[in-house]
Amino acid sequence: MKLKKISLKNIRSYKEHEITFPEGSILLSGDIGSGKTSILLAIEFALFGLQPGQKGSSLLRNGEDDGWVRIEFEVEGKEVIIERFLKRGKSISQDSCSIEIDGGKREISVTELKSIVLDLLNYPREFAKKQNLLYKFTVYTPQEEMKQIILQDPETRINTLRHVFGIDKYKRILENTAILSSKLREEKRMKEGLTLSLEQDREDIIHKEEDLESKRYNLVSVEKELFLKTEIRKRVQEEKEEISKKMEEKNKLQSEIEKTKFMIANKRDSMINNLQMIERLREQIGSLANIKFDETAIPKIEQEMILMKKEKNELGDRNLTIMSQISSFSLKNQENDNMKNKISNLKMCPTCLQDVNPVHKSNVSNKLETDIVENVKKIEFLSVEKRKISSRLNQLESDISNSQNKIQELRVLKIRLDEVQLKKERIEEFEKTNLALDKDGELLNQHLSALKNSIFELNKFDNIFNQKKEEFDLVVKEERMAEIRVAELKMEIEVFAKQIDELRERVKRIEEVKKQLHYISELESWLNKSFIPLISNIEKNVMVKLKSEFSSLFSEWFNMLVPENFNLRLDDEFTPIIEQQDYELDYAYLSGGERTAIALAYRLALNQVINSMLSKIKTRDLVILDEPTDGFSEQQLDKMRGVLEQLNVAQLIIVSHEQKIEGFVQNVIHLRKENGLSGVG
Repeated sequence: MKLKKISLKNIRSYKEHEITFPEGSILLSGDIGSGKTSILLAIEFALFGLQPGQKGSSLLRNGEDDGWVRIEFEVEGKEVIIERFLKRGKSISQDSCSIEIDGGKREISVTELKSIVLDLLNYPREFAKKQNLLYKFTVYTPQEEMKQIILQDPETRINTLRHVFGIDKYKRILENTAILSSKLREEKRMKEGLTLSLEQDREDIIHKEEDLESKRYNLVSVEKELFLKTEIRKRVQEEKEEISKKMEEKNKLQSEIEKTKFMIANKRDSMINNLQMIERLREQIGSLANIKFDETAIPKIEQEMILMKKEKNELGDRNLTIMSQISSFSLKNQENDNMKNKISNLKMCPTCLQDVNPVHKSNVSNKLETDIVENVKKIEFLSVEKRKISSRLNQLESDISNSQNKIQELRVLKIRLDEVQLKKERIEEFEKTNLALDKDGELLNQHLSALKNSIFELNKFDNIFNQKKEEFDLVVKEERMAEIRVAELKMEIEVFAKQIDELRERVKRIEEVKKQLHYISELESWLNKSFIPLISNIEKNVMVKLKSEFSSLFSEWFNMLVPENFNLRLDDEFTPIIEQQDYELDYAYLSGGERTAIALAYRLALNQVINSMLSKIKTRDLVILDEPTDGFSEQQLDKMRGVLEQLNVAQLIIVSHEQKIEGFVQNVIHLRKENGLSGVG
């Protein structure tokens, strides 16, 4: 990771400022309070946002409602720009944020941005909620915080370093293993309770199998009895069916008797009807014996009707002509009346536009009146003629109707006379039919007597059928009882077999539980006797190796900054042990420069150990040192050149107010504050 540029607006003592970071070593120089630490805090805020417990008021400039930080950096060849905004409301909070990677910008949430930054820097996910410990101990830790770590109680320090080294997972493994062991013991007790009934279930299976075998033996006996009952029922049923056939034959004969009786009655009725018909026909023939019929009467009347219809048509045509003439004369009179009225009221001629002479008007009116009188006379004459024609038409209508009735009556009479011979022939046919019906009746009576004799012979099967029916009902009942006993035994056998299967399945499950119990017991034993000691041993070996490497680097860095007569090492809690001439010195009794040297050596050693363990993190080439020479003597300041050369990092940022450090670095950025505002001098 390489920082390129940071832009600030309303951040602490900065109103609006931009700082560019070159490669190599950089010194942020300036007096105390000039704004050097504000730059470092802004870098951390831009990367990770506000930390738990950190207030927005520690960053936002007093009196301002909003502010922002924009940082540009390069990581693994990717150009990254991050923007974070602060806003003052009831409290100061992060308002919004965005990230731009190789030109692709996204507006995202605070949580999403931190996750993306961790991925870019390749920080392990377990450090996501550890208040940027890995960043602080690999890139930037304020010098005072490092001194606090050294002065903390051993347990707090070792737990902090566990987090930083990423080996607190061993402690979590041991804690989780203890929880797992407790759960396994609970599971073990529960499964032991489930296996208590195993032997009793096995004995129940044996007893139920014995009962099942007994029931199967009884089933064979009952099924044999059912077979015998079924055979008896079949035999009785066959005998009953044979008798039923005789009964059906009797019923058919009875039906035949009824049918024969019906046929005899029908033939008797037919003979009676025929005799009645013969009598009526003879009466009809007798009534027509004295009637005389004139064959010429009908043509004569029809000729008269033709003449009357011709006259009627001619009168009808004349009547229509008269009505037309009357209508025409009436219309002319109406037109003459209208004309007469117009002339009487006319004063000026519409054609010549001259006054009309009264004499002329009188002459015209007289002429119109004369025409009207003549037309009225003609209408009266025509009306008289029309009434005569109507009277004659009515007379003709009546005569024609009477002639038609006479013709109809004569024709009916002729038809009746023509039917006399037919009626005589029908009388002969009815007489022959009655003779045939009489013979059929005799034959049917003989057939009826034969049927009655046959039924008499079959009546004896009535009692036999009733006996067989009672016998059949009894054997069916006995067969049904046997079937019920078989069904009950089969049901009991099925239930017992199902119970045995359920018991076997239960035993199988319990045996499986017993295997699980054995596995859980072995697992619990393995966790307590093998796994926990192994993890504890691994953690111990890792801590021993870390302490050895840390102690060696710590002593090496310290010896570069202080006289050789000091001997420095770490104890098991990573507490610095300072010895001089075989005497152990208390950290509190060291000079300010010596304490700073210890803190700086501790810081640099910690940085190297973490980078060697977590070699894939992308911040290993960036180191920020905040006031690393606080309290140093001139001799110690001179030795800082060698320390900085030994660091060998791509980008080193040092915050210091010591002017001598300017000669040890490649780039210097001077900061100053005027009128409460910080900026580059």
